[in-house]
Amino acid sequence: MTTPETSVQLYAVRQALDDDLDGTFARLAGIGFGNVEAFDFVRRVDALKAAAARHGLAVPTAHAILLRETAQTPDGLLQVTPPGQTMAAAAELGVQVLIDPYVPLDQWTTADDIARTAETINTRAQEAASLGLRVGYHNHEHELRTQVGGRPALEVFADQLEPDVLLEVDLYWAAAGGADPAQLLQRLGERVVAVHVKDGPMRPGITSRQMPQDQSPAGTGDVPLAEALAAGSSLRYAVVEFDHYEGDIFAGISQSYDFLQQTLETAR
Repeated sequence: MTTPETSVQLYAVRQALDDDLDGTFARLAGIGFGNVEAFDFVRRVDALKAAAARHGLAVPTAHAILLRETAQTPDGLLQVTPPGQTMAAAAELGVQVLIDPYVPLDQWTTADDIARTAETINTRAQEAASLGLRVGYHNHEHELRTQVGGRPALEVFADQLEPDVLLEVDLYWAAAGGADPAQLLQRLGERVVAVHVKDGPMRPGITSRQMPQDQSPAGTGDVPLAEALAAGSSLRYAVVEFDHYEGDIFAGISQSYDFLQQTLETAR
């Protein structure tokens, strides 16, 4: 097992970020994070860069729509900008890996669908390389639940990616899709650069199209997070995230951070 650095996806604090960007960065740094994962960054790259520098935070990974011309995320929050503009903003922010976070279910149902998506991301990887960026993809449950040729669609997709294209495995959504997260990471191997560390009860029929309201701090739900973290052979980042949290979001993030620190320390 490698020992990944901890990070936090800014989507989890999206409302706080809109209300007080600098104060939000201060609170995340105060919890102990040295990294954040950006989203919706093109329109506010200067503000994010300044706040990150002020509070000693790096932005090694970021989410942005790269594979479609229109956004169809369930929450509608991610805006689409031309890939070149997105990549330039990511490079300005210091991002190393630019990750597309969502390709909808209807584009994972056939081998031809998957091949088209793989071809597009391979092309984006070539474009990004000129700026010193790598690109990747982040799953939800449907890429694991959907089977093509008797295999999860995500794994069929991974087989068609160029060697420099990476994956960020969301452990919660992988489990919701019926996968064993640790075994999935073992099969995907060195392509997995990051994981989303989130937790909650695993109920039948959990779907990202009807966002669950019962996600919980890491280590308090049904997702075998410690086992998955131990299985990641080349993980560089373990990223705390909540899609939705009913409690104090900063308290939930802090509890997840403590779980991660304890888990990674035990594994050393």
